[in-house]
Amino acid sequence: MIQIHATGWPQRQNPGLMNLVRLVLFACLNGALPALAALPLQPWLDTALPGASIRLPPGVYQGPAVITKPLTLDGDGQVVIDAGGKGTVLTVKADRVILRGLTLRGSGDSHDQLDSGIMAEGSELLIENNVIEDVLFGISLHRTTDSVVRGNRIRSRPVDSADRGDGLRLWYSSGNRIENNDIAQIRDVTVTNSPRNRFTGNTIRDSRRAFNFLFAHRSLVDRNHLEQNSTGIIALNSDGLIIRNNRILHAMDASGAGIALKETSAALVIGNEIVHCAHGIMADSPMNPLNRIVFIDNFVAHNITGVYFYGAKGGHIAIGNTFRSNLWPVTIIGDGDPLDDTWTGNYWDGYEGFDQDQDGFGDRPYDLLAYADRIWLETPAARFFRNSPVLELLDFLERLAPFSAPSLILRDTAPRMKPTRTYN
Repeated sequence: MIQIHATGWPQRQNPGLMNLVRLVLFACLNGALPALAALPLQPWLDTALPGASIRLPPGVYQGPAVITKPLTLDGDGQVVIDAGGKGTVLTVKADRVILRGLTLRGSGDSHDQLDSGIMAEGSELLIENNVIEDVLFGISLHRTTDSVVRGNRIRSRPVDSADRGDGLRLWYSSGNRIENNDIAQIRDVTVTNSPRNRFTGNTIRDSRRAFNFLFAHRSLVDRNHLEQNSTGIIALNSDGLIIRNNRILHAMDASGAGIALKETSAALVIGNEIVHCAHGIMADSPMNPLNRIVFIDNFVAHNITGVYFYGAKGGHIAIGNTFRSNLWPVTIIGDGDPLDDTWTGNYWDGYEGFDQDQDGFGDRPYDLLAYADRIWLETPAARFFRNSPVLELLDFLERLAPFSAPSLILRDTAPRMKPTRTYN
């Protein structure tokens, strides 16, 4: 039964809607309802009054459709809206719209038109518990504020990742909460010119960049699970980010990273697990040396490079992190004094000191030095031979009898004797 709240039923009859109802009733009486499996959705949206709550009966409905007034559209998990390969399945151009329990599929293929499952523009929107599949882009938020996107399952199409659309796209949108969504087989989650958004509890798999931030200042990325993506989180010109308690696994693209920060200042990276990535953490130096990038209590393990800093040295603070079983724990390339970075209280599995006073910290600093490793640090073409038997032998001989003074990469003034965190 189609239910429209009393406040949402029109005050005058709509001929098109009445004809549709007569057609459905005639089909039911004649046993021909299966032939009408795909019913047009737009008449129900057009005839509903602002504030209406529409609960559609189970079935397949024709898109594309456009919502231009505040209303609730609830499919109760049994309604499919199919655009038949044309345009965006459902477009929202109003405030205070609720979309719940719908399956949206069959968008067009135009990247230029951003053919999506949902294209929304408004404020105080709620998009929850929907299934969005066989679409180019998943959900696109344009100039959307103070809205919630949660509990949705989003899939693009089974093509190369560069040819997919973004699973979620925020453009000039702020103050939104993106929570507990299951996103996979997409290109990116892209956040552009969109500050002060919260991304919590999401799972993102099989993408190019799980989170791609550009001018997304003061955003929160918290408790997300990012796995099998080329890069976990990349942020460009996005100051004041908080990246905390995320699990980032298997970002093994040759140029990928668990977390990559470029031209980004005043960032806090805390409590993350970064495991089995090409680079665990990548960052250049902050544009303003006073706006430090701070790394606290992260578990960085089984990466080719645990931390990779490049550009002018300095501007980083690393406290209480755990570095285990990385092929190379830290690489720093650039001009400047390595002591301009602050390292203290971190656990290093390569530390060989003692703790005679039993305070939990080593009695002498941990110095990470580059011996033959400078060959591949300073000569990119030599990186192919990194950890080869020849370089391993050169490194061993230099540690016994250095041919030249080794280069200091970092000094941890108080290395921990035991890790602060373990992999769960």
